[in-house]
Amino acid sequence: MNLVELFQKYWPFMALVLWFGYKWWNSKRVVAMLPELKKNGALLVDVRSAGEFAHVNAPGTINIPLPELGRRLSEIPKSAPVVLCCASGTRSGMAKLLLKKNGYQNVYNIGTWNKLLG
Repeated sequence: MNLVELFQKYWPFMALVLWFGYKWWNSKRVVAMLPELKKNGALLVDVRSAGEFAHVNAPGTINIPLPELGRRLSEIPKSAPVVLCCASGTRSGMAKLLLKKNGYQNVYNIGTWNKLLG
């Protein structure tokens, strides 16, 4: 089997590996930046459901569930960095897109909420 045939057969798998690799790398990058972001007054926003947040959460985070985020933007200042988290990094990724679309400049997706504990 040549390289073209391998790519044609396995491209969905390769795309998935690249996607998860990017999520892992980006999360590590934001974790490394977290002390500086906190020093600059970062707001830590957990976009999981209220039930998930009530069960367990990282100290210092506020809960704005993803379905409510669009109508609760006034609770998030544009002047400070915003660090988003959820259970896997997917909902916080969607939240990042929403905030960017609404003019927020310093928005970071740390991925899972428990990365804020370290």
